Amino acid sequence: MSDPVPPAPRLDAFSLRLAAANALIRRRRSIKPAAMSVKRVEHEHLAAILENANWAPTHGLTEPWRFVVFTDEARGSLASKLQALYRDTTPTAEVREDKLAKLAETPLLAPVVIAVGLHRQVSAQIPELEEIEAVACAVQNMHLTASALGMAAFWSTPLVIYTRELADWLGWTGAGDRCLGLFYLGWPADETWPDSPRRPMADKVVWRNSAE
Repeated sequence: MSDPVPPAPRLDAFSLRLAAANALIRRRRSIKPAAMSVKRVEHEHLAAILENANWAPTHGLTEPWRFVVFTDEARGSLASKLQALYRDTTPTAEVREDKLAKLAETPLLAPVVIAVGLHRQVSAQIPELEEIEAVACAVQNMHLTASALGMAAFWSTPLVIYTRELADWLGWTGAGDRCLGLFYLGWPADETWPDSPRRPMADKVVWRNSAE
């Protein structure tokens, strides 16, 4: 008779939390709208994603992130605006029909498109770069939540995104307000979750342990 298999060691709460965080962070992928299905995004999923964005770190508790959510027919209005801005801001000789077509088609490929904005505090006490970093953290929270749900997400930044005209159209009319991108959200059309390589972390870190 073979020896009994010893029971697996019990993981403590710290190890379990760390393992869950590692798995979620390393699962996150950028999946483009063209790889999303037409399956509808339920409101409770969208609400959870937006609520977690609200818990990003923010210097001075300014909470500078702002969002406009486009679904259904509103995505067509967004596509038309992006096309118009591209025509208005691009020299006639440089206008490319393929880019116009892409601006028209891409917002319709994902069930949900979220415009990501920065709302600048009037006093400008917090440096703008720190406010942009806070919005980026909010988007990361959204992306991680989407990944936890098995959803596809993609942060897109075509050049027309940064125009003053688009920020005004979205209702972000403050002097320092600006659009920072479009967050596409849906369900992956392919059941196979994509891989994503990373170079060794050792190549990106310098350790210093002594005074110099």
